[in-house]
Amino acid sequence: MAKSQEHPRVKEFQQQNYTENFVQSILSAIPGGPKGATLVVGGDGRFYNKSAIQIIIRLAAGNEVSKLIIGKDGILSTPAASNLIRKRQATGGILLTASHNPGGPDYDFGIKYNISNGGPAPEGITNNIYEISKTISSYKSSDIPEVDLSEVKATNVGTFTVEVVDSVADYVELMKEIFDFVKIKEFLNARSDFTFLFDSMNGVTGPYGKRIFVDELGLPITSVMNYIPLEDFGGEHPDPNLTYAHKLVERVEHEGITLGAASDGDGDRNMIIGKGTFVNPSDSVALIAAFATKAIPYFKKTGLKGLARSMPTSAAIDRVAKKLGVSVYEVPTGWKFFGNLMDAQKLSICGEESFGTGSDHIREKDGIWAILAWMNIIAVVNDTQPGVVLGDILNKHYEEFGRNYFSRYDYEEVESEAAGKMVAHLNTEYIGAEGKTIGSYTIAKCDNFEYVDPIDGSISKNQGFRMIFTDGSRLIFRLSGTGSHGATIRLYVEKYDAVNTTLETSAAIKDLIEVALTVSKLKEFTGREEPTVIT
Repeated sequence: MAKSQEHPRVKEFQQQNYTENFVQSILSAIPGGPKGATLVVGGDGRFYNKSAIQIIIRLAAGNEVSKLIIGKDGILSTPAASNLIRKRQATGGILLTASHNPGGPDYDFGIKYNISNGGPAPEGITNNIYEISKTISSYKSSDIPEVDLSEVKATNVGTFTVEVVDSVADYVELMKEIFDFVKIKEFLNARSDFTFLFDSMNGVTGPYGKRIFVDELGLPITSVMNYIPLEDFGGEHPDPNLTYAHKLVERVEHEGITLGAASDGDGDRNMIIGKGTFVNPSDSVALIAAFATKAIPYFKKTGLKGLARSMPTSAAIDRVAKKLGVSVYEVPTGWKFFGNLMDAQKLSICGEESFGTGSDHIREKDGIWAILAWMNIIAVVNDTQPGVVLGDILNKHYEEFGRNYFSRYDYEEVESEAAGKMVAHLNTEYIGAEGKTIGSYTIAKCDNFEYVDPIDGSISKNQGFRMIFTDGSRLIFRLSGTGSHGATIRLYVEKYDAVNTTLETSAAIKDLIEVALTVSKLKEFTGREEPTVIT
């Protein structure tokens, strides 16, 4: 059985007792046990979602769980689930998603457990789930009739309750507490030239986007596309980047859309674009942080407690933190690291370069939150700069802070052994090579990133190979195993320029890419001439 954060194929979950064993392992690993627990359950609507939920219901009853709170039709975005766990003070939540990976009978499925703060389970719990799954010999299931998930109502079976809730209502309420919906609506009414297009990629955010952008903010229904969740995401790859959200990108350019946005399968990622403008996720979180206390009611109230980014994410947010006089944290990839800082009241806004942006309103990244943040910022800036568009706001930010040119090259489904050899080569040749010059760059620091959590003291080792140069430029190499076959090599390239802020990213980092390919011998080890995806 896979660890709870990995994404096997649906066919694995359909094997006899596989899902039952997985769910029993989660229930058995709940601190304090499952008896009397209240759990939030929902998923991104992918194939096998509804079947898995019925299994969870039967096992929850068999394990004497007190209550399940389930999104209507089994639909619950990851951010909405995090909110519900917190709002209802639940024991935790079982989320059915394989994130931004494809869905359907031949594709991916996943089950993950979130704890009472609404965030992903820490390593101690996920390791426990895994250990239990290796030796499990039985599971506790109750033979109860299938529960109708299509109607918002509570069903009682003895002392066990299944409450089916409106998947969207609580989340919308939260967004209205955070952002100035009145201001955004006034702006949308006043700017007839402003157009908006949101692509849910046939994922979970369809109903959320329709309720917020159409029903609440009064935009036409044509402002949302692919807004009906489909079990196979319409045959598409529900990952909001320039490659996979190409239909949105094409429409934004062709139709001259002012603000285009997309979210992924389970609703925790986002992409922000406009005609002629792509907002790099690293810049997006930095800019939201820069405007937070000026534009967004929630942060006007709470202030900024701190900012953070994952290690591969560009240091653009570090420059904002310095100017605002707040702490900035560099953490390993994984939202749970942000959650620890948030629970300790040390963090307000954070992001990952992999299109994940969020704040301490919940304990997951949040796609629609980021899109609303941009809407709110544009509405406020428009007061002093009428007719402002995305590019104007970005360029002004670069003028003030300089620009961290940033790009990520993904080499997907590389033979695992070849990828491992490449990383071993980097470690052997360059760790300890401070002062060595490659082309016009001199190495200032070279290591495998290690993080000591300032809250609980836990240590995370080998979080990615870092080569940092004396001018602040960086090369990062990480291996990722979340796809279904082989390894993915991720190469992150970052170059800071305080003066030349209007170059094309590809031109600005061209020489640094050449350095990366030279030092890693990536082509020699993998046989790959080109990356699968460039972000």
